[in-house]
Amino acid sequence: MSREQRGPNEKLGAVLALAGISNAGLARRVNDLGAQRGLTLRYDKTSVARWVSKGMVPQGAAPHLIAAAIGQKLGRPVPLHEIGLADADPAPEVGLAFPRDVGQAVRSATELYRLDLAGRRAGGGIWQSLAGSFAVSAYATPASRWLITPADSSVAREASPAEGSGAPLKVGHSDVQKLREAAEDARRWDSKYGGGDWRSSMVPECLRVEAAPLLLGSYSDEVGRALFGASAELTRLAGWMAFDTGQQEAAQRYYIQALRLARAAADVPLGGYVLASMSLQATYRGFGDEGVDLAQAALERNRGLATARTMSFFRLVEARAHARANDAVAAGAALKAAESWLERARPGDSDPSWLGFYSYDRFAADAAECYRDLKAPRQVRRFTEQALSKPTEEFVRSHGLRLVVSAVAELESGNLDAACEQGVRAVEVAGRISSARTTEYVKDLLHRLEPYGDEPRVVELRERARPLLVTPA
Repeated sequence: MSREQRGPNEKLGAVLALAGISNAGLARRVNDLGAQRGLTLRYDKTSVARWVSKGMVPQGAAPHLIAAAIGQKLGRPVPLHEIGLADADPAPEVGLAFPRDVGQAVRSATELYRLDLAGRRAGGGIWQSLAGSFAVSAYATPASRWLITPADSSVAREASPAEGSGAPLKVGHSDVQKLREAAEDARRWDSKYGGGDWRSSMVPECLRVEAAPLLLGSYSDEVGRALFGASAELTRLAGWMAFDTGQQEAAQRYYIQALRLARAAADVPLGGYVLASMSLQATYRGFGDEGVDLAQAALERNRGLATARTMSFFRLVEARAHARANDAVAAGAALKAAESWLERARPGDSDPSWLGFYSYDRFAADAAECYRDLKAPRQVRRFTEQALSKPTEEFVRSHGLRLVVSAVAELESGNLDAACEQGVRAVEVAGRISSARTTEYVKDLLHRLEPYGDEPRVVELRERARPLLVTPA
């Protein structure tokens, strides 16, 4: 369905020419992006011609998919007004802003919290509309502003009754503690069951129901700092869970808001952790160079502030990005530095609670993935053996990912039977959790095994994986 505009859409035509996309090419890209979100679209070059020459405005998610498709080609976000579709059904650029003003930052975050719940109630509608709109360039401004000023001068707030229903909340430390406890519970569930588990999916609702009213309440500077820190932790968790379930566009918005909240909290290590999460997402999406920049931004502000274990993790994330960018020398140096920092860590260090997952096992697991990207199977096997030496029920998803990496290393070393054996174990773990990322790792392994498709062990693995691959993550 479309509705008529007045005359040709010259803006859309101009941007298509700038991007070098033909009518048929845009139609194909929009259909493909829609398919990624379960939408069956059948646009063709004639459809696009109508959008440009007659000013027809497609309905539903299509305008946002058009913007996303063009944005992917240009390598930057494309707002609807730039392509003459600003009056389409609204799916605003919610969550992409990094306001300088604290009050605006509160509004930006709480607006995102409300939007996500609306999307979930409509079957994920808003994130379907934003399908494919992840753009790594959207991290540039947040990272640079955080580097320039990692803390606000004051965050004390006096709310007015007009901002909500009834008298505004007077926020105290007990309110903040409840948010921290919710974050701790969510971290445990996420590690054990994946970002798509129903318990993990309660985090966005917690942000809307619990965090948003507090952020809009009244608080002193001291309480406010703690409140922003707890909200930043929960918001980063929401982003991480969205990332794990394949909702890259939602994850990006949560991460940006988490970084802004960490700045209001004056919590530099937490801000570094958010930047490290951004880096891992960029690296996972294939943007190794940008991943390096984000990881180094995390490191830069934390020199002399963060604990040794925290600095080790940041260097490890940097190594992952270097490896994805195929820079073996830089990756090796970052891994060496990460291991050195980890050796300096002591049990009595005041490590932040959110770093509880990080141990030598995690270091070894990520080192193995670095060497996988660098195509060094011997090193992959060495570190994977260390990573798998202490399997635990606490980090089930991580264990599954390590098994897949181990299978790839065995395959690249010419050990087909061992690769399939590890693959079967990985599929068993993946079937117990809800993680699109784990499923993608399994798919990658199966793709690598295609040259051996007739081998009985490969056939068996493929059959075992079939239920996992046909079930939405």
